Amino acid sequence: MATLIFDLDGTLIDSAPDIHAASNTVLVEDGLAPMTLPEVRSFIGRGVPHLVACLLTAAGQDPAGPRHARLVARFTDIYEEAVGLTVPYPGVVAALEALAAEGHRLGICTNKPLVPAQAVLRHLRLDRFFAVVKGGDSHPLKKPDPAPLLATLAALGGPALYIGDSEVDAECAHRAGLTFLLFTEGYRKAPVDSLPHAAAFSDFAELPALVAHSLAEVTG
Repeated sequence: MATLIFDLDGTLIDSAPDIHAASNTVLVEDGLAPMTLPEVRSFIGRGVPHLVACLLTAAGQDPAGPRHARLVARFTDIYEEAVGLTVPYPGVVAALEALAAEGHRLGICTNKPLVPAQAVLRHLRLDRFFAVVKGGDSHPLKKPDPAPLLATLAALGGPALYIGDSEVDAECAHRAGLTFLLFTEGYRKAPVDSLPHAAAFSDFAELPALVAHSLAEVTG
């Protein structure tokens, strides 16, 4: 039995359509042009303030100007209800059921704010799997700083693996000293080979076996 900590957006769930819709709502309300799904997807992963700064930069606005705080507040309001377009990646539920049945402790460490994270987990009935959920506002620092991941680990105990989809997750796991498993079908921007990881997978059906193998390596 071990602890398995997951990222959320781009790892367990494809939330980009909801984030895209919320982004365009706040842009249009503020008199700015809407953006494409690929554009907005490329901004996901470092929390809401970073996302809004990227939206403003792409719109030719000052990312540190007065619009930033206003759009962050409005986006956050919308984000708490932005669940209707979000779906789990194929095989996620079956993989979580298998890992839970094996007795593993499951947790989430995400840069998504805690309330929206909990809302989408409840909506998708994934909350039943996770004893601990840490959001991007659960700690003063965000990933890739290792502090949120280490706080999640402290709440669950070890040994542990971290499963994520991005450069942010890979760096966070490396800095925290945790073995990292990379889901390749999320919001990653860099080539797989450029990211530190123990194993990569594109199908959640592969995950239970990868976890068993990685834990054998970790525990000797």
